[in-house]
Amino acid sequence: MIKDIYLEHGKKVAISCFSAFLCAISMNLFLIPAKVYASGINGAAQLAVNLIYSGFHFHVSISLLILLLNLPIAFLGWYKVGKMFTFYSFVTVILTSLFLGVIPVYELSNDLLLNAIFGGFISAVGVGVALKFGISTGGLDIIAIYMTRKWRKSSSGRYFMALNGIIILIAGFVYQWQYALYTLISRYVNSYVVDNIHTKYQKLTIIAVTEYADTMVDAIQARFDRGATVTPSYGGYSKKKLFSIMIVVSHYELYEMEKLIKQIDPHAFINIIETTKIVGVFRSEEEQRAVQAIKEGKIQEKRKLPLSEHEYEKCKRVIDTHNYQIGYGPGYGRYSFSNEIKD
Repeated sequence: MIKDIYLEHGKKVAISCFSAFLCAISMNLFLIPAKVYASGINGAAQLAVNLIYSGFHFHVSISLLILLLNLPIAFLGWYKVGKMFTFYSFVTVILTSLFLGVIPVYELSNDLLLNAIFGGFISAVGVGVALKFGISTGGLDIIAIYMTRKWRKSSSGRYFMALNGIIILIAGFVYQWQYALYTLISRYVNSYVVDNIHTKYQKLTIIAVTEYADTMVDAIQARFDRGATVTPSYGGYSKKKLFSIMIVVSHYELYEMEKLIKQIDPHAFINIIETTKIVGVFRSEEEQRAVQAIKEGKIQEKRKLPLSEHEYEKCKRVIDTHNYQIGYGPGYGRYSFSNEIKD
């Protein structure tokens, strides 16, 4: 178990390093020489460096500025978004700053369109791979997630687009509009590639077919506090009595959910479906953390939780009647319904 934990951390650090290297390559070899702006905090830092140089003829290190701009965001993410998510995001930020300082700025092509396309494409590969493994490249990702949780009126993707739009508009007003328009092209390529590597949907439906429904449902509720619908199934090929478990998750939870399902049942069949709309209860990550705090006995007062009175009482009733000390591995469970289909 400890070896698996270290391997998982090592894999995420390697992914962070790969993602940071590609982001640095895209900026120093394509975007910066062409004055096309990257997305997020990297683009904001790029714009700030240009504004400072234009106004005061003073050159600021973009790698240092990216690191400084991400410090308050890391603080926000640590306390409001999630500790491990923020930790690996900041590791990626540190490595990106390091690579930006080491890799020289060099113009491979003087064609603005080629720079915009390839700069957007290369950074998108880094960002998409990072998201696929439950890691963010930091910056506006964390701000967008926080804003979504705080106001809940839109998706994090829309907040991210709005924040990037501000950067593009400033660049257009201060400098030539052609650079802003090429930045839009780069952002489109970036979004398209990220969507193909990871997913363009904020919510996804997972259907897991397994023999061990009891263990899996308990583990999901203990780790994520996500509801699950369990349906008796029958294996057309294997002729086994099975169960189909349907869970809806956010795209940031996808990697960890897949890993958890495979940890409980390595032979589980998993089908991931894009979800365009949800009608009903879908707890935000902040609400999930509140429920976890109730389970662990850390918070007893309703006023400290982002839950309604009804939700709080419902959670208390469920928690009082369940034991959430979950074990892992095939066959570990408390209920009898996993091994038989009831009429």
